[in-house]
Amino acid sequence: MSHRAKATLGAAIILSALTIWGVHFQQEQQHETMYKGVLRDDERRRQKMQQREDDFQASQRKRELYESVQTVEKSSSSA
Repeated sequence: MSHRAKATLGAAIILSALTIWGVHFQQEQQHETMYKGVLRDDERRRQKMQQREDDFQASQRKRELYESVQTVEKSSSSA
Protein backbone atom coordinates (compact mmCIF):
# COMPACT_ATOMS: atom_id res chain seq x y z
CA MET A 1 0.00 0.00 0.00
CA SER A 2 1.46 3.33 -0.99
CA HIS A 3 2.07 6.18 1.37
CA ARG A 4 -0.56 8.27 -0.40
CA ALA A 5 -3.20 5.52 -0.05
CA LYS A 6 -2.42 5.13 3.66
CA ALA A 7 -2.77 8.89 4.18
CA THR A 8 -6.10 8.92 2.33
CA LEU A 9 -7.38 5.95 4.33
CA GLY A 10 -6.25 7.55 7.60
CA ALA A 11 -7.90 10.86 6.68
CA ALA A 12 -11.13 9.08 5.73
CA ILE A 13 -11.16 7.15 9.02
CA ILE A 14 -10.48 10.29 11.05
CA LEU A 15 -13.14 12.26 9.15
CA SER A 16 -15.67 9.46 9.63
CA ALA A 17 -14.90 9.21 13.35
CA LEU A 18 -15.24 12.98 13.77
CA THR A 19 -18.52 12.96 11.86
CA ILE A 20 -19.93 10.17 14.02
CA TRP A 21 -18.78 11.93 17.20
CA GLY A 22 -20.28 15.23 15.98
CA VAL A 23 -23.66 13.67 15.24
CA HIS A 24 -23.65 11.89 18.59
CA PHE A 25 -22.79 15.15 20.38
CA GLN A 26 -25.59 17.00 18.56
CA GLN A 27 -28.09 14.29 19.50
CA GLU A 28 -27.09 14.50 23.15
CA GLN A 29 -27.46 18.29 23.10
CA GLN A 30 -30.86 18.04 21.43
CA HIS A 31 -32.02 15.43 23.94
CA GLU A 32 -30.91 17.60 26.85
CA THR A 33 -32.63 20.66 25.38
CA MET A 34 -35.86 18.71 24.97
CA TYR A 35 -35.62 17.41 28.55
CA LYS A 36 -35.12 20.94 29.86
CA GLY A 37 -38.27 21.92 27.95
CA VAL A 38 -40.20 19.19 29.76
CA LEU A 39 -38.88 20.44 33.10
CA ARG A 40 -39.90 24.01 32.21
CA ASP A 41 -43.37 22.80 31.22
CA ASP A 42 -43.74 20.89 34.48
CA GLU A 43 -42.70 23.94 36.50
CA ARG A 44 -45.06 26.18 34.52
CA ARG A 45 -47.90 23.70 35.09
CA ARG A 46 -47.12 23.53 38.80
CA GLN A 47 -47.14 27.33 39.07
CA LYS A 48 -50.42 27.53 37.17
CA MET A 49 -52.05 24.97 39.46
CA GLN A 50 -50.74 26.83 42.51
CA GLN A 51 -52.17 30.09 41.17
CA ARG A 52 -55.53 28.42 40.56
CA GLU A 53 -55.50 27.00 44.07
CA ASP A 54 -54.67 30.42 45.52
CA ASP A 55 -57.46 32.02 43.47
CA PHE A 56 -59.89 29.36 44.63
CA GLN A 57 -58.96 29.90 48.28
CA ALA A 58 -59.37 33.68 47.87
CA SER A 59 -62.75 33.11 46.24
CA GLN A 60 -63.82 30.87 49.10
CA ARG A 61 -62.78 33.49 51.66
CA LYS A 62 -64.72 36.18 49.79
CA ARG A 63 -67.77 33.94 49.58
CA GLU A 64 -67.66 33.23 53.31
CA LEU A 65 -67.28 36.94 54.02
CA TYR A 66 -70.17 37.89 51.74
CA GLU A 67 -72.39 35.15 53.12
CA SER A 68 -71.70 36.33 56.66
CA VAL A 69 -72.72 39.87 55.72
CA GLN A 70 -75.62 39.07 53.39
CA THR A 71 -78.38 36.54 53.70
CA VAL A 72 -78.27 33.91 51.04
CA GLU A 73 -81.31 31.82 50.24
CA LYS A 74 -80.96 28.62 48.36
CA SER A 75 -83.32 28.66 45.44
CA SER A 76 -85.04 25.50 44.39
CA SER A 77 -85.37 25.40 40.67
CA SER A 78 -88.58 23.66 39.70
CA ALA A 79 -88.81 23.40 35.98
